[in-house]
Amino acid sequence: MTHVVSCEGIWKSYERHRAVGLKSLLVGAETPRSDTRFAREWALSEVSLRVPRGQAYGVIGPNGSGKTTLLSILLGTVRADRGRLSLDGRVGSLLELGAGFHGDLSGRENVFLYGSILGMRVAEIRRRFDAIAEFSELDSAIEQPLRTYSAGMKARLGFSIIIRSQADILLIDEVLAVGDTRFQAKCRLALREFRARGGTLIIVSHDMKELAEVCDEGLCLDLGRVVDAGPIAGVIARYGERMEGARSRA
Repeated sequence: MTHVVSCEGIWKSYERHRAVGLKSLLVGAETPRSDTRFAREWALSEVSLRVPRGQAYGVIGPNGSGKTTLLSILLGTVRADRGRLSLDGRVGSLLELGAGFHGDLSGRENVFLYGSILGMRVAEIRRRFDAIAEFSELDSAIEQPLRTYSAGMKARLGFSIIIRSQADILLIDEVLAVGDTRFQAKCRLALREFRARGGTLIIVSHDMKELAEVCDEGLCLDLGRVVDAGPIAGVIARYGERMEGARSRA
């Protein structure tokens, strides 16, 4: 089996800056606080995963568990402190709504801007523009400034660009939750077609129903560590049990 995404023992640390003030000089530094969900030394600790070609892989976990950091490392916008990473193919990503876009440019101009960021040549973007615009269903709004777009319209445009790109690997973080139900269903169909062509998908979402429909395998992160991995249905079920147990203890 060919793995197009492979992570081995990935670690990523948070930078902790503590100002040294008069109080610290007089009475000594404060005792370091223990790690918490949003303030800990390691964003990721010993994270490993392998995703074969054509598979959809889900990443779940509570807020602050390191999911977006993991995708950012896979994309290359964040560098891991330790570990090995290998990606075999062209990567497309939609990690943050509006990232890579410019508010004062039209939707059309942003297609060329974001397509270039994804590594597409101008001639290639021109060839694919009509298909991108058609998928987005923005109609005449494609000529309007992006700052006039709603969150759903931005999500439509961003997804339309990556799904019509030549990417072999798609990294998606939450953004499919934005937009109407019909367009979300259209996106899921497009992702199934992407996989049928041999594309590989890694998706972060809090929508367990969406992940169960789209993904085969997955993992669960908590405090930066992998606490579960395997077939996505089982990972989702055990995650629900852990969350229910945490609520009952609270």
